[in-house]
Amino acid sequence: MTDAHTPPSRGRILVVDDQRNLRATTAMLLRAEHYTAFEAATGEEALAQLAGGSIDLLLTDLKMEPMDGLTLLKRALEVAPRLQVIMMTAFGSIESAVEAMRLGAYDYVTKPFKEGELRYRVERAMERSRLLRDVDNLATDFNQRHGLSSLVGRSPAMRDLTSRLMRVAQSDATVLIQGESGTGKELVARALHAHSRRKVRSFVPVNCAAISESLLESELFGHAKGAFTGAVKARRGLFEEADGGTLFIDEVTETSPTFQSKLLRALQEGEVRRVGESTALRVDVRTVAATNRDIEIEVREKRFRQDLYYRLNVVTLRVPPLRERLEDVPSLAEHFLERANARSPKPKRLSAAAVSHLMGYDFPGNVRELENLVEQAAALAEGDELLPEDFPLRQP
Repeated sequence: MTDAHTPPSRGRILVVDDQRNLRATTAMLLRAEHYTAFEAATGEEALAQLAGGSIDLLLTDLKMEPMDGLTLLKRALEVAPRLQVIMMTAFGSIESAVEAMRLGAYDYVTKPFKEGELRYRVERAMERSRLLRDVDNLATDFNQRHGLSSLVGRSPAMRDLTSRLMRVAQSDATVLIQGESGTGKELVARALHAHSRRKVRSFVPVNCAAISESLLESELFGHAKGAFTGAVKARRGLFEEADGGTLFIDEVTETSPTFQSKLLRALQEGEVRRVGESTALRVDVRTVAATNRDIEIEVREKRFRQDLYYRLNVVTLRVPPLRERLEDVPSLAEHFLERANARSPKPKRLSAAAVSHLMGYDFPGNVRELENLVEQAAALAEGDELLPEDFPLRQP
């Protein structure tokens, strides 16, 4: 049993050194700093302990036999890619320590080291370990909320969409999402981001239809102080906010030809110019655009630039309207009711008659309309069970 006055462990560290006295002394020093310290005399012994997956930091000697520190480093990072590694090396082996950092070690310390120096380097490495763990937790949480699980439905149309989404997610290809209003285009964009290598960076959405033409350029590209009336200070644009992540440009066909030309330039050059500035800023952004219009008609009618269309339409994802996947209505309705119940002291359940009633409707407002119907019914129905009369449907 742990003493109630014993401070909690600050982390788990594995000390590897073939010199028993030095290994034991180092471990004792770490325990005095309230770390949980384990010991291993060889690389093989260390790898066996690392296989358990609970070590935060590996503190290993460079010169050991039969497995040296560099070999242990490479094999350890194969077992635990997020592991932090500090190499202990004699002064004459600093070149090898630098090579170790090139191979993935976080830091090195020269022997004989002072307690304060070791303490400082260990604290830095442990802080990095905590930050990476936080990032992983955030990514997992984002994936649970915005990954494929958010795209409810097992119809053939949805299976085709999710299969295509997963194939394109790992690339950096620009994606154009097409679908009627209310089908869930932003959910698809978020799922793309959640399954991409950019998932630990920002997902930045912008709805072009919700922003006036005069403000849209400033919103996306930013502006310098004094660039226009009211620009009392410089402001980063959404391209900069999304650097390293994903920029979702919704309702892109609602923009003017003038704005389209500026957007095209930004996508082609990978850089943006703030309004009122001449200097270009490099940005690393994956662009996902969406529209509820038939964009090919918009191009033919000269309302949308053809060159921008080709730039955006590297990969197309079509989100089917709900009337084309009515078999998904029961699972969607249950999903929305579960969310409504989580906010209510009186949970409701769907009757079979209500589900049948909903499946006979073509949902001109798509998934958004179904969500509103379920939330309204959950809030207003008097009984515990939702019945057909709790869902007033629009007449054709």
